[in-house]
Amino acid sequence: MHRPLFFMAIVLLILGCSPDNGTSNAPQSAAPWVRTLVVTDASSAFIKLSGTVKGRYETPVAFQVSGRILERHVDAGQRVEAGQLLFQLDPRDLLASVRVAEAEMRTTEAALAIARSELQRQQKLVEGQFVSRQTLERYELTLREAISQHQAANAVLEQTRNALDYAELRAEKAGILNAVTAEPGQVVTMGQPLATLIDDSSLEVEVYLAEGVDAPASGSVLIEGEPLVIVLREVAASADPDSRSWRARYRIESASGDLSLGTVVQVMLDQPLQDTTFSVPLGALDERNQGPQVWQVIDEQVQPVPVEVLELNREYAGFVRLWQTVAVLLLWAHIY
Repeated sequence: MHRPLFFMAIVLLILGCSPDNGTSNAPQSAAPWVRTLVVTDASSAFIKLSGTVKGRYETPVAFQVSGRILERHVDAGQRVEAGQLLFQLDPRDLLASVRVAEAEMRTTEAALAIARSELQRQQKLVEGQFVSRQTLERYELTLREAISQHQAANAVLEQTRNALDYAELRAEKAGILNAVTAEPGQVVTMGQPLATLIDDSSLEVEVYLAEGVDAPASGSVLIEGEPLVIVLREVAASADPDSRSWRARYRIESASGDLSLGTVVQVMLDQPLQDTTFSVPLGALDERNQGPQVWQVIDEQVQPVPVEVLELNREYAGFVRLWQTVAVLLLWAHIY
């Protein structure tokens, strides 16, 4: 019954007493191979941002007189032509003002005619020496006063007629209406913005730059994979109070039929670099120590070199500025 246990004990004893010759049958791993790469000098970097296509001129549309909107002839996003009717005010009060001004004009015309007639009569009396010269001068002053009142009434009449014309708000130039807020029946004041007329004949790209970043002078915008050249036109005088970013407008040099107002596009702005820079694969960047570094190969020996990372993307550590002059061979951090 105990015979199987007896034979197992003998086998274990023999194995335990066998001499160890110091060799092991475990496979030894070969020395790791690393990949080296010849890096290239990069003279410029890019700032990648999202931008919005805007019109060069965005003019608020408003009435020059106050009143109640009678009709609205356009909608937001509609393209309009120069001279097209946009909004119309109720003209009743303006027509009444015109009638008052016309009545005042007729009154001053009658007064002017009487003053002229009386002056002519007084001149004949002076010639016959029936009245003094001082009396004639008084009638001459009356005539000049009548002329001034007639001119003032004429100006008021012209003003009221202009106001009646202002009751019809027309587009000053062709473009696209945006942010239409007025509705029929709404009472509006003079100068109150009712919409924005955007001139789409000259397009720009609006971007927001981080605080402390100077606006590059040029760049490109990608439209269906095709780059269009853009040039800086203006930078805001102050940062946005909420985001602390700086608004910049870039003029699109060449027109494209695929561009439309409000489209969000990818913008790449040129950023010239003053120091020597390199572009290396993302795997060559080592950030396990005090800071980012790459490995330099010199005489088959490797040594770490601290770097400053300017840009990262999916494949490359974009434009790594080296703190010292190095050879062009870098050790790829991945082990194969």
